[in-house]
Amino acid sequence: MDKLLYVAMSGAKQNMNSLAVRANNLANANTDGFKADMAQARSMQAFGEGLPTRVFAMTESPSADFTAGPIKTTGRDLDIAVKGDGWIAVQSADGGEAYTRSGSLSFDTTGLLRNARGNPIMGDSGPIVLPLPIEKIEIAQDGIISIRPLGATAEVIEVVGRIKLVNPGNQNLMRGEDGLFRLISGDNAPADPFITLESGAVEGSNVNAVSEMVALIDIQRQFEMQVKMMKTAEEMDKASSSLMRI
Repeated sequence: MDKLLYVAMSGAKQNMNSLAVRANNLANANTDGFKADMAQARSMQAFGEGLPTRVFAMTESPSADFTAGPIKTTGRDLDIAVKGDGWIAVQSADGGEAYTRSGSLSFDTTGLLRNARGNPIMGDSGPIVLPLPIEKIEIAQDGIISIRPLGATAEVIEVVGRIKLVNPGNQNLMRGEDGLFRLISGDNAPADPFITLESGAVEGSNVNAVSEMVALIDIQRQFEMQVKMMKTAEEMDKASSSLMRI
């Protein structure tokens, strides 16, 4: 009896964890550069005092779906999208280096180049700072940033930096709590000169909203089944107690 109740209880709890993963994916269906989290369930043996006679369910997110999202043309000079494999290096809140595919860029009043989430864009020697004021800015396919200072003639072009682009291999990356990816080893990935960018475009989210909605319905039904199993265990326990009183 307690085995049935334990399995149903742990299953219902893990269904809620899976529900959170799917809901987060769905919430980011329109977030540029977002990579959907994957979720899987497996049975785990419970170890403790006595013999390991209990098995419980566990939901885990082993990785993310690294499939490229759709490229959306914007025509904006500061929008970039990575072609094929590769990542844009940014500075995370803790000052370390992290990686993203979100390429909607802007710069603040100090000239610091940031992405849509406010993370500074990394160059060859740290965060990129643009010399202000700027009349025009261009980002080449290899990540080189060129500007025309305000008031300068059309032929005056200055190279001010290069965006750090990396390709450490998706199998070596893990997503942090801030949504940015980092190397599992904790090191910084070296710049890859073979990565190319598309200017005037951004990569959309790779979340399939229909698939996530279907998964949410399926998980909800699984949760209801687990609750029914717990109710059945309670009814069986009451029936057993009644028999013992006869």
